Amino acid sequence: MTISHSRKWSILIVVTLVGFITNLDSTIVVIGLPKIMEGLNITIVTGLLVITGYIISNSVFLLPAGNLADKLGTKPIFLLGLIIFTVSTIFCGIANSGFTLIIFRLIQGAGAALSVSTATPTIVRTFPKEQLGFALGINATSGVIGFVAGPVAGGALISQFGWRSIFFITVPFLIICIVGAFLVMENTDVNIKSKIDWSGVLSFGFGLVALMIALSIGQSFGWLSVPTIGLFIAAVLLLSTFIIIELHVENPLFDFSLFLYRSYKIGLLITFSYCIAYFSLPLLLTIYLQSALNLSPMNAGMLIMPLSVPQLIMGPLGGKLADRLGEEKMIVSGIAVLAVMSFALGKLGPKLSIPALVIPLIIISIANSIAWPSMAKSILSAAPKENVGSASGMYYTVLNVGRALSQTLVILIIESSISPSVVSKVIAGIGSLSNSNVKGNLIYSINFNFKVIGALFIICLILGLYLMISKEKSNEAEIIS
Repeated sequence: MTISHSRKWSILIVVTLVGFITNLDSTIVVIGLPKIMEGLNITIVTGLLVITGYIISNSVFLLPAGNLADKLGTKPIFLLGLIIFTVSTIFCGIANSGFTLIIFRLIQGAGAALSVSTATPTIVRTFPKEQLGFALGINATSGVIGFVAGPVAGGALISQFGWRSIFFITVPFLIICIVGAFLVMENTDVNIKSKIDWSGVLSFGFGLVALMIALSIGQSFGWLSVPTIGLFIAAVLLLSTFIIIELHVENPLFDFSLFLYRSYKIGLLITFSYCIAYFSLPLLLTIYLQSALNLSPMNAGMLIMPLSVPQLIMGPLGGKLADRLGEEKMIVSGIAVLAVMSFALGKLGPKLSIPALVIPLIIISIANSIAWPSMAKSILSAAPKENVGSASGMYYTVLNVGRALSQTLVILIIESSISPSVVSKVIAGIGSLSNSNVKGNLIYSINFNFKVIGALFIICLILGLYLMISKEKSNEAEIIS
């Protein structure tokens, strides 16, 4: 069914705004964690669960949400997720204890998963191929901007209106999105008779929860402690069971047949390494600016802004370039710049140098605008349209696991230089580092983190080159035949 020009762009506006808000809410609490801990009188461990709880539930529900969208239609799942997200956001703002805030953050993450996993299939089905890169570029970049802008917005709001404002600020926009989605979105063909893979849902859900909790508590309990090792073992057993189930079940939750499509398979590998690298940046920068340099949340947020602002312009442009020049070329060129600039950031010192910080961040922002939309288009357009919901769920699940691992990577590298008890305070942004040796060790570990990020981008670059060369050879073979 053909969708009118105005309706098409209205749908994009709705799903893009939702993508921005859901990603904003995933990180907006990072810079406000000290105030939340103070306001609710909670410990560092509980405070960190406020951050990771959202990511955990979001990751668990992404894959089932994409599967449900294929079976029940994208519009009802999108609206259900949006309503759940809106209501839970309000309750986050009025939470009166750390426990209730974590519960509402878990629900918030689940609602976000339902909406985000159905947003991309909606775009793929709405836009023709010649406009798909541009549309996906706008949508994908809005999510990244939301993720990066979270600490910036959080710092500004908390400084002026307190920590509860970081939740209430998005509610009016979410209500607009609910009304807009109800009016402009159209449902897809559904397959109600198709059974839901409940054994896959349970084994995947519990396995991923065990993995994410292990990654979350490892820093606090110790990576070799009994609870952490027990959770990792449980995760391996459950996820292995999940793989076995998916290879034999009639209607799999995780469609391994999609791995037959080379662009999709390689694209997921690039996404995984890319997300571990890129999503380490906001946390690393926040630690450097607040803990190492002892800047206020407001000032730290302002200095992180160059990582997001250029993408407002360059994101849609990157999508257009993908449509014209080919997504593989854009992936490779963007990632090459990201690798170089990550190594450039690995030279930060004990005193703030605005040019040494801001110039690489601006270039990184532009490079991400070139690479990210092309990755999204390459991966999601590689899957058949009838499987785009499952493909999207798998894509965002890999993205989220990579994002969770980015935090673990940062923590592990910092712990190699300073004690775990200090690391907790550093991550939470509380207290100052009066000991010059500890401060020096922290800055050294931050710089080493940036070099590891550069190495991860080089892995992405190698995979991107392989994908580009393989596609060029396939095109040459088609021309000859």
